[in-house]
Amino acid sequence: MTPQSSHPFRIAIAASFTAEPLESLLQFWARRLATPYEPVFAPYNQIVQTLLDPGSVFAANRRGVNVILLRASDLAQLSPGDPAAPAAAAANARQLADAVRAALPRLTVPLLFVLCPSGEGAPVEEAESLLGGALAALPALHFFHYSALLALYPVNQVHDARAAEIARIPYTEEMYAALAAVIVRRAHTLAMPPYKVVAVDLDNTLWRGICGEDGSKGVVLDPPRRRLQEFLLQQREAGMLLAIASKNNFSDVVETFNAHPEFPLRLEHFAAWRIDWNPKPVNLASLAAELNLGLDSFIFLDDNPKECAEVSSAAPEALSIALPPDPEELPEFLKHLWAFDHPSVTEEDRRRSELMAQSLEFSRAAQSASSLEEFIASLNLRVDVQPLAAERLPRAAQLTQRTNQFNTTTIRRTEAELAALEQTPGVRIFTAEVSDRFGEYGLTGLVIVYTRLNELYVDSLLLSCRVLGRGVEHRILARLAELALDEGVYTVTVPFTPTARNTPARAFLESIPFGQSHEDNGGLVFRFPAVELQTLRWSPASGLTAAPQEAVPLRAAARTFTGYAEIARSLRTPAQILAAARREAAEVEGAPGAQAFASETEEKLARIWAGILQKPILNSDANFFDLGGHSLLAVLLLMRVKEEFGVELAVDDVYSGSLTLGSLAAVIDARRLGAADPEEYEALLAEIGNLSDEEVRALLERETQQEE
Repeated sequence: MTPQSSHPFRIAIAASFTAEPLESLLQFWARRLATPYEPVFAPYNQIVQTLLDPGSVFAANRRGVNVILLRASDLAQLSPGDPAAPAAAAANARQLADAVRAALPRLTVPLLFVLCPSGEGAPVEEAESLLGGALAALPALHFFHYSALLALYPVNQVHDARAAEIARIPYTEEMYAALAAVIVRRAHTLAMPPYKVVAVDLDNTLWRGICGEDGSKGVVLDPPRRRLQEFLLQQREAGMLLAIASKNNFSDVVETFNAHPEFPLRLEHFAAWRIDWNPKPVNLASLAAELNLGLDSFIFLDDNPKECAEVSSAAPEALSIALPPDPEELPEFLKHLWAFDHPSVTEEDRRRSELMAQSLEFSRAAQSASSLEEFIASLNLRVDVQPLAAERLPRAAQLTQRTNQFNTTTIRRTEAELAALEQTPGVRIFTAEVSDRFGEYGLTGLVIVYTRLNELYVDSLLLSCRVLGRGVEHRILARLAELALDEGVYTVTVPFTPTARNTPARAFLESIPFGQSHEDNGGLVFRFPAVELQTLRWSPASGLTAAPQEAVPLRAAARTFTGYAEIARSLRTPAQILAAARREAAEVEGAPGAQAFASETEEKLARIWAGILQKPILNSDANFFDLGGHSLLAVLLLMRVKEEFGVELAVDDVYSGSLTLGSLAAVIDARRLGAADPEEYEALLAEIGNLSDEEVRALLERETQQEE
């Protein structure tokens, strides 16, 4: 029942147009993110078939994302001027939405649906509206409208009419770069563990000025930093906790917040703070201990690169980001920090700061209680265990991604994987919603079980750390025991896979007095008799008297990718992305024997070929098709030649097995001089070469007089 991590990260794409130009851009991002991607493409314009065919590239994808790229104008399969086109597009949009809904439970990876721009004048408003309304709220599906895509990644020219006519490539390379960025950005966010806390500096970060020197009224909230405060509020509403890590006097900070009611952020918006003169790595570790989270859950923002470097060195597991030295860059920089992306925002996310306050209040009350037994008895604890409801799927998947301490196997699952798992015969998924006299904690527990042989096997058991120490885990296992007995099964089996963080889950399982355990493949397997397990309740002897506080080391394993700031600085526009991808593809190290080219045109063309073919071009005799060129790459070559030289070549100029670099350069030069063909161009060059200096001067004078 565990995911197959041996599979490559596959990006499977089904499109209503030619999508293969994305491949080199996806590989560019794979190199940048140090994440090998395997792009695969469904047959052209077979989206519905790919969704429903059990043998398709979507159905075969076990790790990665499935992507649909659709132009609504392609739904009609009629010319835009046909009066029947709008109705046909709308009818096919309904059919496509039905196919998506039918396929989602069978797909084991997330589905990205990108509604792409149609050509100008295409009557597709109804079809686009139908798709947005039908798909945007579906669990396990991520819907992108081209208006949002282009707002994030603006493109100077979206469409390429000639490439569309030749090879059904409707967009410019810049637009393909925007599509690739959106696909990879969401795929990366889905695959990476989420950050949970933003710790931020104050002086010259949240405001301009130094409150200890300029005074509380002397600091200024300029427009860029107002945007930063608004951005942090949005992150709080999306479920991240805010914290302060600032070298300051606490009284100065309080006075500053009080003196500036115009600040979007107030001191009460922060879950915790360290406002003193300790080193920031030390204070971040202290914040992590107070919030009961690992430092790898933290993003640290500061205007001072030296402070960020100190955090990166002493606490490398936290993501440390130095803000741009020019504050005017701040809004765009923040927009492209991928580490702040959220695949989905649940009700529990919106309440996270409130829930954290409840948890801290519980811990303080537990520590001050005269008798823990009486304290637990007075909680009025309610644990509601119910089958997983469809509308709770995003939160359930989020729990598997976020929960570390009380997680028996730490198997991470996406919404799509949970939805598919729920359809597996014999598998049942339960959620637990918890409340006590301190408040409602929402959906904080998840259990996945199935019956095999003579036991109820617990594939996953996990609880948010916010509800530990109350007896919730005891109630859940007792409920599972009742479920087993109802089915005539007398053993509940709980496998445990140890990690650096899930010691609380192991301690709980070991505290149950009537269990047995044995080692298995580096982990443990616990077996409990269901008859006794159904009576399980919290007691002081269990040892879990309060939510565990992890010891948070200053050093831990760093994440696989931390270069988010570099993306936000230099890869935030399609033009930047395309230029970097071309530059990287054209860089050829160690090309022994490379010859000087005969002209500047050949040199420029060689760089274009190297970028398209991703191979070194050594001389003018290089053959495009012998080096791996094919029809789609030939169309890209036509597009690049037009962009670089301003020359629009005919298809026949490049569709030739004998196409060499030198011959194509001659064609380009001939077109630029207005000659009909390369032979005429060569004859013209020979004629000019035979002229005397006086004849050349006379010819130039006549040309100048004609132009005047």
